[in-house]
Amino acid sequence: MIDVGSADSRTVSEGQSYALFFALVANDRAAFDTILQWTEHNLAQGDLTAHLPAWLWGRRDDGQWTVLDANASSDADLWIAYALLEAGHAWQERSYTARGAVLAKRVLDEEAAYVPGLGLTLLPGPVGFHPAADVWRVNPSYSPPQVLRGIATRLPDDARWARLLASTGRVLTDTAPLGFAPDWALVRANQGFAPDAQTHAESAYNAIRVYLWAGLLDPRDPLAPALLARFAPFADFIAAHGAPPEKVDTTNGRAGENMGNAGFSAAAAPLLDARGQHALADAQIERAARLDRDTPAGYYSSVLSLFALGWRDGRYRFAADGTLEPHWSSPCRAASR
Repeated sequence: MIDVGSADSRTVSEGQSYALFFALVANDRAAFDTILQWTEHNLAQGDLTAHLPAWLWGRRDDGQWTVLDANASSDADLWIAYALLEAGHAWQERSYTARGAVLAKRVLDEEAAYVPGLGLTLLPGPVGFHPAADVWRVNPSYSPPQVLRGIATRLPDDARWARLLASTGRVLTDTAPLGFAPDWALVRANQGFAPDAQTHAESAYNAIRVYLWAGLLDPRDPLAPALLARFAPFADFIAAHGAPPEKVDTTNGRAGENMGNAGFSAAAAPLLDARGQHALADAQIERAARLDRDTPAGYYSSVLSLFALGWRDGRYRFAADGTLEPHWSSPCRAASR
C-alpha cells in the first residue's frame, strides 16, 4: 500500500497492516500472502518473528528503495499480529497463528512499559517515547480496544493483555476530558495525563481513528459505553456544523477553521451510528462520497473510508471478545503455490 502523494513514494507499516486486515475481510488469501511476504521481506529483515517491522520504507534520494526509518510502530505491529491470529483461525492455517503469537509477544516485550499509576501501557514504538525518567509519550489512536481484546482472546495464557486493556481504557478516556481525542499525550508517573506541547495538544489526523475505533466496537464491549459518552462533544460538533473538524485544540475544545476531509466524515459515521444518530451518519457518508468525486482520495483518507464503509455495508464486525467476524459472500481466493 503506497502513499502515491508522497515525494519518496513511501509506504508505512501501518498501511501494510491495514492491507492485511482488508484482505482477510475480503477472504482473499492470495492477496494476504502477497502483502505478508512483502512486509516480512522488506520491513522485517525477512523474519517477522525475529524483528519488528520498520515503520517507513520508500525511495532514497539516490533512487534506492529501502527502509528509511528502522524504528517500529506499535499500531501497525498490533494490527499485523491481530490479522495473523484471525487469519489463522479463519483459514485454519497454523503458520499464521504462530507468527501472530510471536509478533504479539514482541509488542508486549518491546513496545509496552510499566507506568506508575497507570500500569502496563502501550508505547508508540520501541524507541523515542520515554523523554524523561518519569514521562512517557502515548498516541491514543494506536490502541484500538477491539484489536487488543481480540489478541487477548486468542492468546489467553498471557495475562499482560488484560493489563494493557485496563490502561488503554484510561488512555482513551482520560486524555480527552473535553470530548476530543488528542493525537499525542504525555503521561507522568503517578500524576496522570498532560497535553503534548510538541504537537500543541492537537486533535487531528491521528485522533480521527480514535472515534472510528470507538464506533466499530461491539455494543457489549466493556469500553463502548464510556467511549460513546466521552466523545459526545465530537458528535455534537458534527451535528452543529455538518462535518467533523480537521483540527481541535484539546485544551479548550476550540476547533480550527477547516472541516475534515472525506475520510474524516467516513470515520465519524460508525460512531454516530453507535450513538443512534443514523441520519447524521448517512449525511457524513454522503459528504465523503461527494468530496471523493471532486478530489480523489489519498492513502489515509481511503483507509478510513474502507474501515467505515466495510463496517456499514456489513462486510465485517468485531465481536464482544474482539475477534473478527468477517461476512464472506464468496469462496476464499486461494494462495498461489
